[in-house]
Amino acid sequence: MQILTDRGSDFSEQQLAGLKVHFVPMKLTLDGITYSSGEDISAAEFYDLLSTTNSFPTTSQPSVGEFVEIFKRLAKEDPDIFFIHVSSGLSGTFSSAQTAAAMVPEANVTFWDTKTLSCPEAWQVEAAACALNAGWPMERVLARLGEIRQACEGMYTLDTLKYLIHGGRISHMKGLLASVLQIRPVIGVEKDSGKYYTLAQERTTKRAIQKMVELAARFYPEGSPVRVQLLHGKNPEALALLREEATKRLNCVWTPTVTVAPILGAHTGGSLVGMAVGPTHLFEDIPGVVMSEVQEQYAGVPV
Repeated sequence: MQILTDRGSDFSEQQLAGLKVHFVPMKLTLDGITYSSGEDISAAEFYDLLSTTNSFPTTSQPSVGEFVEIFKRLAKEDPDIFFIHVSSGLSGTFSSAQTAAAMVPEANVTFWDTKTLSCPEAWQVEAAACALNAGWPMERVLARLGEIRQACEGMYTLDTLKYLIHGGRISHMKGLLASVLQIRPVIGVEKDSGKYYTLAQERTTKRAIQKMVELAARFYPEGSPVRVQLLHGKNPEALALLREEATKRLNCVWTPTVTVAPILGAHTGGSLVGMAVGPTHLFEDIPGVVMSEVQEQYAGVPV
């Protein structure tokens, strides 16, 4: 079976090592130049460009034609395709893929809506790819993905709302008010709708980070081991603080830190910092999933 996902999923190099995962290209435009996220522009390159321009990036979802081409190409090798995609509540990617699949009868496409994005999306892709490699039947894989989707959380905060406002993720008036009041929202993704919602609002980045960890600690039994992956745009100072706070409050099993993909960072900017968190027991029995209790060497930057 072919595993297909989109560039809205954020993996570390260690997670992808040894896995055969195909990616749907996702395009962004900045200063008149169009890039394919994660393919001809890296996350580090994108945030460097973003820091030197006053322009706002724009994004576009994959077209039906692009999906038709991908499904036809993959079906030549194996007609069974498992497309694990960014939340349908945040992107029209799923709709385009569905339309395309109906146009490629030689492809047998199974869809899975992660109802999330970034690292929590990648966790579902990684779990599925590793479980299928280990010979798990599809029914067992789907059941486990349902558990991961329900039990794992993704949260983030950011210093500026201008990219969310420009991208239409929040209204201009609401964003302007929040900016004037210097509000730092803690944002998550709602389980049923797969849409953004505000978990908390704080007046400083430090308080927002502390609130994020406080919320994570409420989701799981005290002291229980949790898989934790940190993510950011280009904000190593906030990243270091988040790691410090998470270490204090959670029994962390660390997964390597990632820089948020350009296609997502286009809507948030470089100040974003966040975390994915979930029960370790949902991953420990899947051969090949990156799980380590060894602390990463850390100096305030992704490792």
